[in-house]
Amino acid sequence: MKITMSFIILLMLFSLFISDDLSAQDKKEEVRISPKAELMQTIGFTDVKIIYSRPGVKGRIIWGKLVPYNAVWRAGANEATKITFSTDVIIEGKNLKKGSYSFFAIPGKNEWTLIFNKVADQWGAFEYNESEDALRIKVKPQKGDWEEWLAYTITKTSDKTAVIKLEWERLKIPFKVEVKI
Repeated sequence: MKITMSFIILLMLFSLFISDDLSAQDKKEEVRISPKAELMQTIGFTDVKIIYSRPGVKGRIIWGKLVPYNAVWRAGANEATKITFSTDVIIEGKNLKKGSYSFFAIPGKNEWTLIFNKVADQWGAFEYNESEDALRIKVKPQKGDWEEWLAYTITKTSDKTAVIKLEWERLKIPFKVEVKI
């Protein structure tokens, strides 16, 4: 059986189209329901970077239901939220060494515990270990404007201070960051 050069070329082209189609299908499967986001702000000489995923409210009851009270939550979706500080910082009056941290929260109706955990790369809070906490602080939740998709913001308040806020649904959770200049 004699195979012609044009037949071989046709087979090669066909295999290219099939592999392109399969890789397009793979990309469709990679779409995240809670999209990944990054936020970076310089405070003084300190770079602050937050990497997180943004779940949507989508008509659900968030606080006390989807996100239970008095339980460790990854403060986002998918991977645990990750916060990196390029220098040592002071969070709500408490020292925190430079580095990357998983950021967790324990929501409460009237008070939240915010946690900076030394294991920076974790999936959710499934392997969260309290013994790896670098810092825990208490903050008061505040009423906010409607926010369908979870968001973090950093508002500079002076040359060496800023307020970081987690905002979702009608709630905002602020905490103060101070750096040395």
